[in-house]
Amino acid sequence: MGIKINNLTVTFKNGVNAVNHVNLDISGGIFGLLGENGAGKTTLMRVLTTMLKPAQGEVILNNMLYCQNNYRKIRSKIGYLPQEIDLYPNLSVQECLEYMGELSGVETKECRIRIEEYLERTSLTDHRRKKMRQLSGGMKRRVGLIQALLSDPELLIIDEPTTGLDPEERIRIRNLLVEFSENRTVLFSTHVVEDLAATCSQLAVMKKGRILYAGDVRKMLEYVKDKVWICDVDSEKEARTLEIQCYISSKQYTDRGMQLRVISEKKPHITRMCRPCEATLEDAYIWVSNRDADIF
Repeated sequence: MGIKINNLTVTFKNGVNAVNHVNLDISGGIFGLLGENGAGKTTLMRVLTTMLKPAQGEVILNNMLYCQNNYRKIRSKIGYLPQEIDLYPNLSVQECLEYMGELSGVETKECRIRIEEYLERTSLTDHRRKKMRQLSGGMKRRVGLIQALLSDPELLIIDEPTTGLDPEERIRIRNLLVEFSENRTVLFSTHVVEDLAATCSQLAVMKKGRILYAGDVRKMLEYVKDKVWICDVDSEKEARTLEIQCYISSKQYTDRGMQLRVISEKKPHITRMCRPCEATLEDAYIWVSNRDADIF
């Protein structure tokens, strides 16, 4: 299952190009879509789910062109977890999922087997009789993910799936997605770099509707090789000076004072101590998303 996106543009009524001449190839496994809020990730996903028609360009899913005549076939192959979800507040979790499975055309017996499995995998078994309106935001998110999985889709599109989850649940969900992605395609959109670092080998970085980078995670890490430093500073003034001159990926207080993780072409020389360190995907994301070039 693969997706090919050619010169895709989505223009809103105010004239803003939410997706701006995007070209992207998405193959099997988990493909990450990384970018800040407002980067255009959700708009792109709405096009891929047939909810939104582009102003320009084309999308091809397994040699099937996105067009009105093919939308029904395309939708039958897709599972979708949107960023905002509000599923039938007066139904119980079990009732809601059975109803969603029925709408997706899943045979009743098979649907109940899948619901049982995914409730267990997402730690929701003990909450199956609760009304949807009684659930926390994180629980609703997990129910939303289950409904997207019920039809066993060839293409799973998930927008911020770990929002509202505690660290342990985030790990469970990531593991579930990695397992599900075998022989399928999962498009995983997030602004949480850690989620992608733990799940995917291919990703794209979006900013203001454009693709700044698309490709291998390891290759993206190469862009910040020998550019990341741990710097100890003595004062807020010194920290602010560094922030003006370099990109800062993290700041924390230690028993030795303030410590900054700095991304810079050259070793900063304004601090008493600065040493090189291994780059992370978050460092690479900050570097790529702040460069002037559109393509790396």
